[in-house]
Amino acid sequence: MHVEQVAGPYTGAADGPLWDGEALLFTLVGESRVMRYHPGTGRVVEYRRYTNNTSGLAFDGEGRLYGCESGGCRVVRFNSDGSTSMLADRLDGRLHNQPDDLVVDAAGRIWFSDPAPASFTLEPPVDHASVLRLEHDSDGAWHIQRMTFDTVFPTAITLSADEQMLYVAENPEDDAVPSELRAYSVLSDGTLGPPAVVQSFEPRSGVRGMCIDADGNPVACLGTAIAVFSPSGELLVSHPFERGGATNCAFGGPRLDTLYVTTEDGQLYRIRDMSRR
Repeated sequence: MHVEQVAGPYTGAADGPLWDGEALLFTLVGESRVMRYHPGTGRVVEYRRYTNNTSGLAFDGEGRLYGCESGGCRVVRFNSDGSTSMLADRLDGRLHNQPDDLVVDAAGRIWFSDPAPASFTLEPPVDHASVLRLEHDSDGAWHIQRMTFDTVFPTAITLSADEQMLYVAENPEDDAVPSELRAYSVLSDGTLGPPAVVQSFEPRSGVRGMCIDADGNPVACLGTAIAVFSPSGELLVSHPFERGGATNCAFGGPRLDTLYVTTEDGQLYRIRDMSRR
């Protein structure tokens, strides 16, 4: 595995890597910026600023960009004119927690993890930490549904290529409770089936970010390692990653065969010799 630093270091954590067809977007959470790295020139430019501690990023099928704005307890759409559109942020009348990661399915529904309640709001938050889903009402307005009822601190999420499986990293903030990588079947009515535990980890040492390779395998950032698991839970390969704590990953490049990895210490790396998606 050949690892090359291509951007950074910046202040605080980098996250949310996302290939836009020509370049790699990534977030600087503490700096409230989205950056864009172009592999052809090596240039890194500021793509968005004042993002209110946005972490995860995702495109929908129309190329619209969405982000987990943890500083505002909401998922937002970053519009091409530079404006930001707020989506629904309340579930049963209560403000949801601080979103962390998200993925948009082919129907345009936005699945996002919602682990930590905010300490800076006076509003009563929801009384759970779940995977939530944003979708449109019949009149076109956004609304939120709760999708998981068994999570206590879900962080990284992604969908399988056929969108029949939702992978969720469950990372309880409890030194006595193991972290897990879970797989939920997406049922025909849009709800989730009971989870299967793909892999279990020591407490507080689970998956921090992930993507899916070309063979349908979850590729997971474990802080000090990059691991590839089969959907059934077999560890296929594990590469040490002693470079500042891997936070998230995404495939990019013309053939989507380059793995990009963000780190806790504000850097972006690329790995050219791993399988993709």
